[in-house]
This record gives sequence, structure tokens and C-alpha cells, in this order.
Amino acid sequence: MVQTPIPSYSELALHVLPKIEAALAACTQFSGDCPRSLAEAIRYSLLAPAKRLRPQLVLMAAEACGGQLAEVIANAMPAACAVEMIHTYSLIHDDLPAMDDDDLRRGRPTNHKVFGEGLAILAGDALLTLAFEVLARDVRPAAVAAACCAALGEAAGATALVGGQADDLAGGGQVEGLSGTQRNLEILESIHRRKTGAMFLVSLRLGGLTARAADWQMRALEEYGRRMGLAFQIVDDLLDVGGDEVALGKRVGKDADRGKLTFPGLLGVAESRARAERLIGEACQALEPLGTPAEGLAALARFVLERDR
Repeated sequence: MVQTPIPSYSELALHVLPKIEAALAACTQFSGDCPRSLAEAIRYSLLAPAKRLRPQLVLMAAEACGGQLAEVIANAMPAACAVEMIHTYSLIHDDLPAMDDDDLRRGRPTNHKVFGEGLAILAGDALLTLAFEVLARDVRPAAVAAACCAALGEAAGATALVGGQADDLAGGGQVEGLSGTQRNLEILESIHRRKTGAMFLVSLRLGGLTARAADWQMRALEEYGRRMGLAFQIVDDLLDVGGDEVALGKRVGKDADRGKLTFPGLLGVAESRARAERLIGEACQALEPLGTPAEGLAALARFVLERDR
């Protein structure tokens, strides 16, 4: 029996990326009461060229739970847009001088470099609130919209995204000496479980919620998300060590310059790469109960391991 080859991530992304871009653009057509400068700052960051991994996770998770693509796009796209708005707001704020102080993001000058710090803060604030407006207004039925709002609020809040950023900003509370390596690894994984990991995980949960996933389907998505989110961060750390600044669209080497905890810094490049490969393998295994409908998520996981930006 000849097996149908699993489609590549690039093949799958071709179908959904234009739809995501169109939906994001439609969400940011503001009325005249929104100052033009603020609208420009919001759209500058939200509509900048990007991978859109988180919104794709929402759509692919819904599809993995049995939804047809056209139905998935109609039902889950508001949640996909909301996740990308939260992600973009966090990038705008992370790049500010008081935070990570970056001047390049998605291949462009950071928002505050173009619009000033005050307007950059307001653009981030507007995206944060717009995410919940879109969920509450456009997800149906109302009970699912409420569940989506609660899930995204938790993932973006003090115990997850913001809490992880606070610990990251504080330097992670590193422990000195060889005996501290394991403790530092636990600290690092805790930070990224709440930052990168929480937003990947909630993307999958939102997809499951909009598709009315069964408990067993949601468990499979969550097991996949925990492993894939951590692998993504390890690869991100590896790219900061040896990636190409033009391909990445952001500065490289900045983590080491600031003395931040990173996986290559703690484990070395080879062990970090091996750990990422192991996590991606486990993530794909977690999808097995979902069968063929989860092929998109498996392809995206492989892309995470192979990406150069």
C-alpha cells in the first residue's frame, strides 16, 4: 500500500496565511475616533511580515479536532487573530528601552523607534484590549467566546506571559557554580513555559474550544503544545547564537551580551539541539490519537525544528 506523503509546512501555510493576513487587516480598520497616528502604529507592528505560527496553531488545532478547513476558518479565525494581537502587543512592549531595549523586529525598526515610546505603549495597550473585543464579539456561541476569553486572559496574565517576562527581566535569579546548572535549567524552563509556552498552549486550546473538542482531543493538543513550545524556545536560543540577523529580522547575540539564561549557555549547542529534536519527536507522538487531521500540526512541529528565522 502506498502511503500519501505528509504535506510540508510550507504547502499547508500557503492555504491559510493569506486568510490570516486578510483577517488581521480587517480587524484594524478603525473608525475616525481612533487617532491616525495610533492606527498607523498598531498596523505597523501587527501587519508586519511574520510567520503567524500562533494563529496557524489555532486553525490547525481546530482542524485536528475534525473541522473542515472552510468551517474552521469561519469559526476559529477570530481566536487566531486575537492570539496574534496578544503576541504582537507583547513584542512591542518587550522591545521598549525599559524592557529588552531592541531596535529591530520582524526585519523593521521596532515600534518605539518609529513612533516614539509613548505611542508604542499605547499601540500595545490597544492590541491587548482589541484581542478580547474580537473574541467576545465574533466567536460563537457566547459560552465558547467566554471560555476563549478566560483561557487567553490566563495565558497572557500575571501567572503566565507577564509573570514569565517579569522573571526574565529580573535576570531569572541565576544560581552560580556547577551545582546550580540543574536549578538554572529549571528556572529557564519555568520562564519559557510561562512566556513562549503559554501562548503556544493557549493557541491550541482556543482551536480546540472553537471546534468543540472532546476532552481526549484537548489532552492530545496540550501534550503536543507543551513540548513544541519548549522546543521552539530552544531553537530560538540557538538562532540567537548562530542565526543570521537578516533572516531572523532581529538582532542576534543579544542574550549572551546581557548575561541572560539560555539553553545553549547552560547545555551547549549540541545538547540543546538534541533536546529540541527529542521534544519535537514527543510532540508528534502526542498527536497520534488525533490521526490524519493532525498532519498540519506535525508538519508545523518539524518546521519549528528546521526554521532559520
